[in-house]
Amino acid sequence: MKIPRLKTVAVAILSVLALLAGCTPTAPVTGTPKVLTVGVTLEPATLDLTTSDAASIPQLLLYNVYETLVKMDSMGDIKPLLATSYDISDDGLVYTFHLDPKAKFASGTPVNADAVVASIERMRAGTSQSLQSKMAVVASVRTVDELTVAVTLRQPSNFWLYSMTSTPGIIMDPATTDPATLPMGSGPYAFDTWVKGDRITLKKNAAYWGTPARFDQVVFRYIPDANAMVSAMLSGDLDIAGEMTSPDSLPMFADTSKYTVIKGTTNGEVVLGFNHDRAAFQDRRVRQAICYAIDRQGLIDNAWGGQGQVIGSMSVPTDPYYTDLSGKYPYNPEKAKQLLAEAGVENLTLALRVPITPYAPRAATYIASQLAEVGITATVEELDFSSRWLPEVFLGGDYDLTIVAHVEARDIVNFANPDYYWHYNNPAFNAQIQKADTAPADEFVADMQKATEMLADDAAADWLFVFPNLIVTRTGIEGVGENATSLSFDVTTISAKD
Repeated sequence: MKIPRLKTVAVAILSVLALLAGCTPTAPVTGTPKVLTVGVTLEPATLDLTTSDAASIPQLLLYNVYETLVKMDSMGDIKPLLATSYDISDDGLVYTFHLDPKAKFASGTPVNADAVVASIERMRAGTSQSLQSKMAVVASVRTVDELTVAVTLRQPSNFWLYSMTSTPGIIMDPATTDPATLPMGSGPYAFDTWVKGDRITLKKNAAYWGTPARFDQVVFRYIPDANAMVSAMLSGDLDIAGEMTSPDSLPMFADTSKYTVIKGTTNGEVVLGFNHDRAAFQDRRVRQAICYAIDRQGLIDNAWGGQGQVIGSMSVPTDPYYTDLSGKYPYNPEKAKQLLAEAGVENLTLALRVPITPYAPRAATYIASQLAEVGITATVEELDFSSRWLPEVFLGGDYDLTIVAHVEARDIVNFANPDYYWHYNNPAFNAQIQKADTAPADEFVADMQKATEMLADDAAADWLFVFPNLIVTRTGIEGVGENATSLSFDVTTISAKD
């Protein structure tokens, strides 16, 4: 199934409301403002979710500033948010959402059917690869009445509703004219300030229609260096280290009178991606050889402090269709050499271009060493994530191998898109994904298990491990989710005793 690209269409914006953008109500603050400070690693280059696939944008904005019709909780279950309920037609093509009559944007504008339709159309017109693929199944969206919206799909889709809990489903204020620097939504927090290279601050939306925000301000501090994150947490500069990117440092937070250590899982498959446009990767034996050449548990132990779980396909334990395929390619350098010899490959040199994230350079060094043992030279190049990896590798396809954590839920569907940066094109796998997506709900799990097995058998990539959710909070902070099942760092559930 080749997922078609959508043509950009013009979206009518109610520009007369633009003046409201600077008029978000703020909570009256008496005494010292109550501030929550969260340390995270990657700063977004833009806040426009319609043009960028960077996970750092929904990490900040999803559920906090922007809300969706339905939401995914920390257990991976879909819950109502802006929609109090929804109906699905018998043929699986029409989703009818019933909006909460209390919902309104931070500007005071009601979240009505017209606003929802305009926002969904805006997402359909988005130029990011994720939006184009996930919204391609939508045939039309229309207003039924003031508080009812109907979305018609081109075909039944078991994936679509889950995608609507994330970026494709965010509902923007119609007054939004500059989502890159001034996002406007209906959440309990509103965008406040951005000090580039340092922090983004959200402020309490005093007019929030639901459960009020528990903090006057939430500050997202961008700290890419793992040691600096640890220091900031130990010194009291942070309330939460939202991404503990130095797992070896966890014993430093063993004092339970001061800290709470949270260990869970994520949707983040750390993938050693192959560029299937390269001649070397068109031979399955070469791909399999690379998989056999890498000791994945050893990689976790050496590069990530033993935290994480080995997997064997593009699926994580919180997926309903997860199957443990971690034993598909056990560490076996001799088998790797044999497969390379059968493929007639000698002195293979590959460009391993990775983003500068806490995990990727460490993993790249380890992998390059192991590939050298089977006769493959991997030249490692570290790239700034926003300014180089995204445009050159993700968008430009200029790489042989790369390593990145894919953190979207149920993102196995990206392997069914030949235009995606892996350029993987397996008609049999594409057909299986299509079958699973359109199958009756009671057949979905079995069909998806077959799809994950097909992907593993074909060695479409080397799945290194599931990225763990490692968070440290100061004592008194409550409500932090154990598992990261969505792209959001959801602060709406967090409170402080003091």
